[in-house]
Amino acid sequence: MPEITSRRGLLFGTAAVSAGVLLTGCTSNESKDEPASNDQPAADDKPGKQVTIGFAGPQADHGWLNAINDNAKSRAKKYKDVTLEITEGSNDTAQQIGQIETLINKKVDVLVVLPADGKALTQVGLQAMRAGIPVVNLDRIFNSPQAYRCWIGGDNYGMGLSAGHYIGEKLKDKKGARVIELAGLDNLELTKQRTQGFDAALKNYPNIKKVARQAADFTVESGQAKMSQLLQAQSNFDALWNHDDDQGVGALRAIEQAGRDDFLMVGGAGALSAMQAIESDNSVLKATVLYPPTMAASAIDLARALGQGKGVGGLAEFEIPASLTLYSAVVDKANVKQYLPTGFK
Repeated sequence: MPEITSRRGLLFGTAAVSAGVLLTGCTSNESKDEPASNDQPAADDKPGKQVTIGFAGPQADHGWLNAINDNAKSRAKKYKDVTLEITEGSNDTAQQIGQIETLINKKVDVLVVLPADGKALTQVGLQAMRAGIPVVNLDRIFNSPQAYRCWIGGDNYGMGLSAGHYIGEKLKDKKGARVIELAGLDNLELTKQRTQGFDAALKNYPNIKKVARQAADFTVESGQAKMSQLLQAQSNFDALWNHDDDQGVGALRAIEQAGRDDFLMVGGAGALSAMQAIESDNSVLKATVLYPPTMAASAIDLARALGQGKGVGGLAEFEIPASLTLYSAVVDKANVKQYLPTGFK
């Protein structure tokens, strides 16, 4: 379902903030003796008033979306003062609207919504806000800022930027370096943003030229087919950036079938299979740029803070921010062990 799985986020016009760092000061019930981890809240907060959080997302028909649901559920379980009302995911906008209206009628304290279509679900976001239920808009953004209290999501332009800088640093001393790009669906804004970020980063490296670009469909099959075409057309290049780790599985098959190992590959999103390949270091895949599904866990943190009238630890303001854009970190062999627990299947 490439149309659903790839419309993941639109860059919101505010300063980017790392949610994983900021949220740690305001949310936890865990023992101070327990070590911190990617899915464990910080240990310097006490239980507050009970909060019922309604969660509505699209159908989990892609590894990333399934990880979104898993992150939300596991985060909510960390809190004795949180009850999670989660709907059955749907890609049908009318059905998702109905599910959210049911949560509104149940008078949940806060809503977390990852809309199947941000534009189509804007009105139900407005409906919730007008009913006095604050909305945490997750990733795919509503058309109106009035439809949500806080937006949290990924950075598609930043993904391209991080990938371009990583490749640029690897090839900066190579004269006449050549790179290619395996993009996602070209009719999606996020694909354009990832390419724009990549091209912007490469401008910092005058010795590097992008010699080819092919668009795939965010599926294993499309990744294999389009990568085969790129390999046939380009007999000599030094690096490949692939926008999505799912289609990257197919791309790696094509590369292996062609017997090519003369370039480095950077993936995108942060799938577990990609991180395992990076850790094994037995293929051309050397890094992946994150589009972290942990944003759903942070959305639960934000919703809990809203329901309890708290701010965000580490900031001077009494209220949570209006927007949080997650950083697109690069995972390679040097730090892959740290990020393995966040990899999605």
